Amino acid sequence: MHTLERKWGSILLGMIPALLIYSIFCIFPIFISFYYSFMDWNGLSTMSFIGLDNFKEVLRDSIFWKGALNNLYVVLASVFGQVPIALGVALLLNSKLKFLGIFRTIGFLPVVISSVIVSVVWNMIYNYEIGPLNGILRAVGLDSLARNWLGEPATAMGSVNVTIVWQFIGMYLVILLAALQNIPSEIYEAAEIDGATGWQRTWRITLPMLKSTILVCVMLCISGSLRTFDLIYAMTNGGPFHSTEVMAIYMYNETFSSLRYGYGSAVSLLIFIFSFVLIMTTNKLLKPKDD
Repeated sequence: MHTLERKWGSILLGMIPALLIYSIFCIFPIFISFYYSFMDWNGLSTMSFIGLDNFKEVLRDSIFWKGALNNLYVVLASVFGQVPIALGVALLLNSKLKFLGIFRTIGFLPVVISSVIVSVVWNMIYNYEIGPLNGILRAVGLDSLARNWLGEPATAMGSVNVTIVWQFIGMYLVILLAALQNIPSEIYEAAEIDGATGWQRTWRITLPMLKSTILVCVMLCISGSLRTFDLIYAMTNGGPFHSTEVMAIYMYNETFSSLRYGYGSAVSLLIFIFSFVLIMTTNKLLKPKDD
């Protein structure tokens, strides 16, 4: 303890550059955005104070609420798609496989691939004329199911969600696999001696010991889903007819296409508030009671 106290000054000095960079690029823009949200400003002319008018207009805009609902769809698809699939694959890989590192790399590969490349590949998969998805349906005699997956409002959001789930499974796979490998093997050996089956060991030992890690994965899913932008923007640009538009795309269009920086700042603050409330609520509901 005394050694830590003597080195506290050095530790603080070493943290200052990182804290400074984080404050400039993360904390300071939040306060600037808060200031802009009360202004009517197109980025060039003089700003004029309009109070809460931007917030009132946002909350009355049906397209914004459509984007909020689409964000909720992405959250649900991510939480109930990415985490369970990643957990299932992690449980399968949590064995003495010879090429575990290769499987882990393959699983994580979609996460590091550019979202633009992912969007191009999945646009080709969903293509009505030459896409392999419709090609398979036609080959097995299900021509009636072939459709323009990204061009029809009824299927566009679901198709985008499939791509989002596919791209980020690998991130949670690596997190959960690392957590699984940190569970002491002695616990499983003792349970096996007591006659516990594989399912009982998974249900009674593995899952309870992964609760905290699963909660972290859920939090990451929610925060990432509410900030999703690039993949949907590259695939559909929010169309058709705003059917895949999320809050971030709505904010981008209003800020940079319509040159309404004050209005866009108000939207960004509402996204922040929605994210904070949803994450805190989920954390409260899922946090283990004994913490």
